[in-house]
Amino acid sequence: MPRGTDEVSEPMYYVLTALLDGPLHGHAIMKVILELSGGRVKPSVGTLYGILERLGDRGLIVVDREETVNGRARRYFRISDSGQGVLEAEARRMQEAAALVMKRSTAHA
Repeated sequence: MPRGTDEVSEPMYYVLTALLDGPLHGHAIMKVILELSGGRVKPSVGTLYGILERLGDRGLIVVDREETVNGRARRYFRISDSGQGVLEAEARRMQEAAALVMKRSTAHA
């Protein structure tokens, strides 16, 4: 959700979608986002962690676990039930918006 709103930005949508298959750490989330978006959405590391923080603050994701890998902490995130609900609602909203455009476009063809 962009700051101060209930909307889901495109990068947030992809983060939540990436977490549907299970907990992931930041680097893995970035890799999945790149794959899901066909390379179109490429958040920087700083942007990704800002998104993760905002999603966590809203209760849409939670920390699943932490590990130490090569002396560095690695935090895994998972989508919460409310996060899944928000993601599904956003997918329905986009589907309805796309259907409206397609219906109107076909009517004018």
